[in-house]
Amino acid sequence: MKSTLQKFKRFRNGILVPFLLLAPLSVFAQKAEVPAPKVASNVSVQAEHPLMPVIRWVERERPRVLADVKDYTAIMTKQENINGEIQEAQVMEIKFRQEPFSVYLKFRYPKRINGQEVIYIKGQNDGKAICHGVGVQRALGTQKLDPEGFIMMKDNKYPITDIGLLNLVDKLIEVGRRDAKFGECEVNYYDEDIKVDDRDCTLIEVVHPVPRKSFQFHIARIFVDKELSLPIRYESYDWPKKEDEEPMLIEAYTYQKLKINVGLTDKDFDHKNPEYNYP
Repeated sequence: MKSTLQKFKRFRNGILVPFLLLAPLSVFAQKAEVPAPKVASNVSVQAEHPLMPVIRWVERERPRVLADVKDYTAIMTKQENINGEIQEAQVMEIKFRQEPFSVYLKFRYPKRINGQEVIYIKGQNDGKAICHGVGVQRALGTQKLDPEGFIMMKDNKYPITDIGLLNLVDKLIEVGRRDAKFGECEVNYYDEDIKVDDRDCTLIEVVHPVPRKSFQFHIARIFVDKELSLPIRYESYDWPKKEDEEPMLIEAYTYQKLKINVGLTDKDFDHKNPEYNYP
């Protein structure tokens, strides 16, 4: 079996690089460049389950994220594997407010949904998302849709209610706690020459060498912004079906051009905002 580092280089060239080649198609496309990592020199061997230091870090950071990050704007890129098929990457502008939980999305890529807008505010609009389509679908006007309904979930692995950095932190805690109940886990740390959107990051790589029903992924990578101490990229891969095949992408989420506490107001989550293009 090839080493984890060799796999990392092959994944980067075989999976991540084609994803990044979307960049010329849109000024908002994914720009994350992940060079061959160098192992951090200050990582000590843990006598406990190798996931526990990661879990403690995430649990320690959660209250800070909740207290300090009131809102943010970013360019978010997501790509998901749904029912065994890797979907086309989606690139969107995002505005997010923690209280009340509020999301504004404006899609930029792929072209077929360029300009589509979605607003969701927890506890408002009868629990529905306020949306409008583009092209022929724009003729349907502004719609209120169930966040977990067929239309909203089409081409999406998770509902809009699961979006956001805090939800990503919660997911890391949930998955980490479950995986820590079992063995067969390797955790690698890389902190030199790791960048996402020109941001210096620490890369935490979790590997389950052997496929088990108890594990959701073969390899997961968390890119933590060193300055913000926030995860700004997460990606995971399934075990290859054959020995000579590359692991298949499960999901990848990246936050670029992240600006925290910009002072978002109710107007930013109002579909009547004149800056928006709701019909």
